[in-house]
Amino acid sequence: MIHQYKSNGYSIVLDVNSGSVHVVDDIVYDCIALLDKGTDENSVVEQLKQQYAEEDLHTALEEIGTLKEQGMLFTEDIYENAIEHFKDRPTVVKALCLHIAHDCNLACRYCFAEEGEYHGRRALMSFEVGKKALDFLIANSGSRRNLEVDFFGGEPLMNWQVVKDLVAYGREQEKIHNKNFRFTLTTNGVLVNDEIMEFCNKEMGNVVMSIDGRKEVHDHMRPFRKGTGSYDLVVPKFQRWAQSRHQDKYYARGTFTHYNLDFSEDVLHLADLGFKQISVEPVVAPEHEDYALREEDLPKIFEEYDKLAKEMIRRKKEGNGFNFFHFMIDLTGGPCVYKRLSGCGSGTEYLAVTPWGDLYPCHQFVGEEKFLLGNVDEGITRPEICGEFKNCNVYAKEECKKCFARFYCSGGCAANAYNFKGNINDVYDIGCQLQRKRVECAIMIKAAEAEE
Repeated sequence: MIHQYKSNGYSIVLDVNSGSVHVVDDIVYDCIALLDKGTDENSVVEQLKQQYAEEDLHTALEEIGTLKEQGMLFTEDIYENAIEHFKDRPTVVKALCLHIAHDCNLACRYCFAEEGEYHGRRALMSFEVGKKALDFLIANSGSRRNLEVDFFGGEPLMNWQVVKDLVAYGREQEKIHNKNFRFTLTTNGVLVNDEIMEFCNKEMGNVVMSIDGRKEVHDHMRPFRKGTGSYDLVVPKFQRWAQSRHQDKYYARGTFTHYNLDFSEDVLHLADLGFKQISVEPVVAPEHEDYALREEDLPKIFEEYDKLAKEMIRRKKEGNGFNFFHFMIDLTGGPCVYKRLSGCGSGTEYLAVTPWGDLYPCHQFVGEEKFLLGNVDEGITRPEICGEFKNCNVYAKEECKKCFARFYCSGGCAANAYNFKGNINDVYDIGCQLQRKRVECAIMIKAAEAEE
């Protein structure tokens, strides 16, 4: 499979199956387009000789032939035939999302967790439940040494003492079981103070700081329950925190909605505030919500991604660059085959734990009783659900089979597919279109860096 597009003055050819990216001139670009349609070389020359000299066409076709011989163009898909073996692979649990608090001190308008309640009751995880969750992770991690635990909510800092106690317990257990815990934390920043920053800088491999961008955007979507905005309170804290982490191992993470389709301005606002690790992601919401993204919004969103990519190139040249999560792409090796085919590992390698110890495939499935897997006392009691997620891969989805971005998004989010189509083996259409655009921008940025 070949994908071709033009962006910011570059003519780009992606060989999907090998992952090879080529920045080419117009003659090679046009030849590849015809060859990809099944046109033979003689016909390619006939069709293009009015635009290009025949000698140049033959030279271009020779270059294309060399790339084919080198396995960098028009390559075959070696993964589809191996998918049955892939589905039979042994899996172990390697990561937990601990819902340390089903409660929140903000009332974000787009929150899928319903102000932290997740279709249920407000609750804080006890140390005993959290301890059992870590024991479950260790017991089900097999020989894997590196394990991940994300403290999530609601707002996890509303249960801060238990967070600290669980980190201490994890550090004890990793010595006993020869494991290595990487803890992470996602917070809205309201309760952040110097003690919390110091502890997290020592113990958390990553922290996610929730901020949507410009003050008017952030305050509109992330107010306190009484309606006042939270921007002025959290921004100075997050700035100091990012600096204390040496501008590394964190994300200033926002969400854009129908109300700020000019979201590149929010990304750049965060960069101007000094943040170097930024992720501003599209809201995922049913169309009846006034803030939801719609098909008619896509041209504007695409324009914003292009605008952002060009500005990032300019800023990097000036020595003032920053990272944008959705444009971070590895063209030299990329993730392992399993990751490319099945994504995040939800329901198999990655599970979410509620405050009372129930297990779900991921945080977005929490509260959906259909996907209740078991609990930290009994373990997985419905392995058939894990089996469904294990079989969820890019070849189980018809839309993915014909998509050039499939090995970058790994089939997209199972929760989004379920919420919009009722099937984890389907896709969320708007999300797919946004993902394809982001991949194109990310590759274009790499082309510009290579040219430099």
